[in-house]
Amino acid sequence: MRKIIAIGVNVLAVCGVAVAAPSGASVTVTMNAVDAQGVGASVGTILLKDSKNGLVLIPNLKGLVPGEHGFHVHENPDCGPKEKDGKMTAALAAGGHFDPLATGKHLGPHGGGHRGDLPKLEVAGDGTATKTMHLEGVSLADVRNRSIMIHAGGDNYADSPAPLGGGGARVACGVIPK
Repeated sequence: MRKIIAIGVNVLAVCGVAVAAPSGASVTVTMNAVDAQGVGASVGTILLKDSKNGLVLIPNLKGLVPGEHGFHVHENPDCGPKEKDGKMTAALAAGGHFDPLATGKHLGPHGGGHRGDLPKLEVAGDGTATKTMHLEGVSLADVRNRSIMIHAGGDNYADSPAPLGGGGARVACGVIPK
């Protein structure tokens, strides 16, 4: 579990290391549909902003398949396709889940694994997602110059029976600015 301890107004200790968490810092990430041919039309935005307890994510998304979707920060700021096993794969240039501590484990947002594990994205019956999410122990500075990924299926926050929560294909992606 990630620990957060308030040290001052704008500084947090994350795993014993002090990091700045400026109040009010924010960026808007444009999310686009992705497939093996490349990056497509916008499906909306996600506002990322620092809070005293960590990162706040405020999606304003549309045109998605209703239900739960795997939702992660990926290591590279690139939503383009890349070849894998002789086939072009949607948004593979984004790399794997953001895992700066090299845990190699997909345990969900509170499990102590990948720092890029976000809460599941819940898409309403009309294809919209607007529910605000919080990620403790992560700041905007941690995720800048990376990407956010939405997967086709849900996420069980485990590596079995399917790897990386079983979310499957990458269906939407956005680059988080520097």
